[in-house]
Amino acid sequence: MAIIDVLMFAEQKEGTESFVASWLKQPGDPVSAYEPIVEISTDKVSMEVPAPSAGVLAEILKAEGDPVAPGEVLARIRTDGAAADERPAAPQAPKEPPAASADTAALTPAVRKLLKEHNLDPSAIPASGRGKRLTYQDVADFIEKRKGTAKAASRMVPHTPMRRAIAAHMARAMQAAPHVTSVFEADLTRVLADRESRKGPGEPPSITAYLVRAAVAALAEVPEANARWHEDGLEIFEDFNIGIGTAVEGGLIVPVIHRARELSLEQIAARLGDLTERARAGALTPEEVAGGTFTISNHGVSGSLLAAPIVIPNQQAAVLGAGKLQKRAVVVGDNIEARPMMYVTLTIDHRVLDAQRTNAFLAKFVETLQSGLFS
Repeated sequence: MAIIDVLMFAEQKEGTESFVASWLKQPGDPVSAYEPIVEISTDKVSMEVPAPSAGVLAEILKAEGDPVAPGEVLARIRTDGAAADERPAAPQAPKEPPAASADTAALTPAVRKLLKEHNLDPSAIPASGRGKRLTYQDVADFIEKRKGTAKAASRMVPHTPMRRAIAAHMARAMQAAPHVTSVFEADLTRVLADRESRKGPGEPPSITAYLVRAAVAALAEVPEANARWHEDGLEIFEDFNIGIGTAVEGGLIVPVIHRARELSLEQIAARLGDLTERARAGALTPEEVAGGTFTISNHGVSGSLLAAPIVIPNQQAAVLGAGKLQKRAVVVGDNIEARPMMYVTLTIDHRVLDAQRTNAFLAKFVETLQSGLFS
């Protein structure tokens, strides 16, 4: 009895790396002379290393996936024979075989596993193994090529100056202030009733105008929400300059209703309508988008139920978000009724406001909308 080494090919192209793709035989299996027993793969080609002699595969020294060098021992065969004790010469690397179709009857376990993992049809993959056999590397190459072809078509759209400015403001805001959002729900039954009572020759106040009116009441209750953080103190503003997030072509602009606490609901509505119309026409003056101390984003007008806008403009302390007005089933006393409801959020700079003061603001805001007292 003798032990014969199974050697890696002695020649290898410069710059090529080889690794064990799969073993075609396992320890204890009988092998015939020149029968392929291991599949080796490189970045260029797959090849099979044959048994140098008949016998039994005694030991595997390189696991699947291991790198191998020229002339390195891959395995050992136990055999009987007078000349078996002579060390065999390393086999010569075969020429790159031509591509052929896969022979599904001769798939190795490693190849079958890879095909199954990626749900592939072996007959669709060009085979390069001896005897038209599909190799592990054939499948791996096919998967890589498929990844490349699966990339979606795309096109590059240059950023507008407005989009660049919005992006810069958002990034700075998220970096500077720790954001926290609180969510309440408001019943707008009395808001809608009040709007109905104001119908006449002109348009009644918009829902956003009522939101501004309620924000004025809440800011009076919680003045820290109308403030700006400084390292040495909190700057609380006396004027309530309320910005209204307004969608325009290409982005968002925030016209400001200055000194809103001095305005009636009708005056707020008139000022809001004028600012919004001119914002969409690109006719606002620089003063009309400056000096904001608090912001409202009525994102519900475009269908959003709930959102948490970012505190962006001029390092303000808070921004109010108003969702879509929607009828929902609510419990009123012991009954269930359909009421016009709206989710409202307050996103705050947590350096300025804590949870108790944030919720106090929203409680007053909701109370004002539900009170019916809007003059």
